[in-house]
Amino acid sequence: MFRNLLIASTILSGCGRGAQVADNQQQPSAANLPTTIASGETQELAATSGAVGNSSLNTAIGRMATPKRMIPNLQPFPNARGYAATYSTAGGVDLDNLFFKSLGSNGRTCASCHSPSTGWTVNPTDIRSRFNATNGLDPIFRPIDGAVCANANVSTVQSRSVAYGLLLRKGLFRIDLPMPTDRDFDLVNAIGVYCNTPMQSQFLPLFRRPLPSTNLKFLAAVMWDGRESKTGLSVREALLNQTNNASVGHAQATAQVSPADREKIVDFELGLFTAQISSLAPLTTNGANGGPRFLADVPFTIGSNFPPNFNPAIFNLFTSWRARPASAGHAAIARGEQIFNTKKFRIRNVAGLPSADFEGSCGTCHNTPNVGGFSSPGFVNIGVGAANRRSPDMPLFTFRNKTTGTTVAVSDPGRALITGKWDDIGKFKTPSLRALATRAPYFHDGSAATIEDVITFYVNRFSITMTPQERTDLSAFLRSL
Repeated sequence: MFRNLLIASTILSGCGRGAQVADNQQQPSAANLPTTIASGETQELAATSGAVGNSSLNTAIGRMATPKRMIPNLQPFPNARGYAATYSTAGGVDLDNLFFKSLGSNGRTCASCHSPSTGWTVNPTDIRSRFNATNGLDPIFRPIDGAVCANANVSTVQSRSVAYGLLLRKGLFRIDLPMPTDRDFDLVNAIGVYCNTPMQSQFLPLFRRPLPSTNLKFLAAVMWDGRESKTGLSVREALLNQTNNASVGHAQATAQVSPADREKIVDFELGLFTAQISSLAPLTTNGANGGPRFLADVPFTIGSNFPPNFNPAIFNLFTSWRARPASAGHAAIARGEQIFNTKKFRIRNVAGLPSADFEGSCGTCHNTPNVGGFSSPGFVNIGVGAANRRSPDMPLFTFRNKTTGTTVAVSDPGRALITGKWDDIGKFKTPSLRALATRAPYFHDGSAATIEDVITFYVNRFSITMTPQERTDLSAFLRSL
């Protein structure tokens, strides 16, 4: 039983910490997990999850004292906005899957950076707790991609806190990508690159948030820049390649992952569906379709919601609450869903869209029905990486067009490092909105700390007229996904 408790504590609290924590070291207590149950919400939450607060985590641990170690379906995990849960088509999250095994040489597993307790990605709060518990020796802290550069000094706790600063503050990993040999542009300047030398090496150190390894059924492209989605590959084939490349790269495996083992991991991932189950209110009551169980049955075909068959009513999860909301929380969430679907504004100068100036809505890019991703393998530049948004802890790269001599400065060139095309500088894929509350900070660079900051970015970027009440309602909806 003690062994199962220790395994559960390791996986649920960080998925990777145990490699550096002695067996007799005190594990994090479930009583210390943050909860956000508002006054009067306890009974509603109990009706949603079957457990409240600490007991939800204790239930998960207790149920693991079985021959097959699994996190039960719909087991709640707390986040800053309530609780989220995962539904697996395999009947529960199988902790004996290779996803949770070390396939490399540095102690990491897939779950080191894609934890079930944090929406199958990681967040800075979890990362900092792992740093403090292990003095920065948890497997997530490896110079290969966790440090600001590969040869950063990590010899002491203090030096590790500096080297892993971007990981600790924003949950950003370093991705070193080469300049394409066949390209429309050249790199003419690079600042803020720490101890990297991109001007000499022509490898750019880029800092990005890890995408969640759940809800993958709805992907149209793999990775922020689509680098795994080579021409002619299906999403499944791209995920198989990504599984191997992540093991060889991030986990520093000394051999390729076998085709059979890749299949086991990808089958596991494709069976995962994660969503919020409570926020201002339980999200599956009074006819609502929140939560991951409904999500698992949502149909998806790549490109299905694009003109001429585009339906702007992207979400209909909470339509039953519009006429007769059971609480103020229900009413706010339902209003926010309507705002998402119907609020119109001018979308201007977004590279990757068919027009430079047209009327659209949130669903123009977040168009996958009841999911909110981009249902086609396309990439857009909304200006997240623009020079005027760069924070002092991020690099800045200046590129010159080989034909026109025009220059542009960005903190991350995005898709352009894959295609070599000038027009792709700053383009990234549009991620899914489900389980959004689990994975702050937002955007590829972690530059938006909260959902409210994301809304502010769009309001400013597209000059959207939005009242304070509309902002509050839209936030209530987004944090309920």
